[in-house]
Amino acid sequence: MSITARLTELGIDLPQPAAAVANYVPFVRTGNLVHISGQLSNDASGGLKGTVGEDVTPEQANAGARLCGINLLAQLNAALDGDLDRVVRIVKLGGFVQAGPGFTAIPAVINGCSDLMVEVFGDAGRHARSAVGVYQLPLGFAVEVDAIVEVR
Repeated sequence: MSITARLTELGIDLPQPAAAVANYVPFVRTGNLVHISGQLSNDASGGLKGTVGEDVTPEQANAGARLCGINLLAQLNAALDGDLDRVVRIVKLGGFVQAGPGFTAIPAVINGCSDLMVEVFGDAGRHARSAVGVYQLPLGFAVEVDAIVEVR
């Protein structure tokens, strides 16, 4: 099954990739690797903003990490000229959670993105990962995830 068909089966419509909001590019391809800049928990409705453990629940944050994953896929799709079947492996995800004092379930939040990669790519979606709690994220968003992807 193609990745496009898999996304359809999962009910996922990829959004227009977000433009850079500062002095960087959304992705860089070098050799067989695509490095995707951090994608926020943003969507057409404004996304998920706030601090996890204070005004954002862990469940909401997990869904926010999934949004980050969808945004990563949109950037990756743009990097590959619409051919996600060229993905060999999701190599690494870097997850950041705007966390309140005492909130330590950071890995469970980032699982929202990790689980999506496995749902979409199967074993090729299994990856190395970091998951970090931070004081603030850009524009007040609750979650941000970046990625390194091997492609052909």
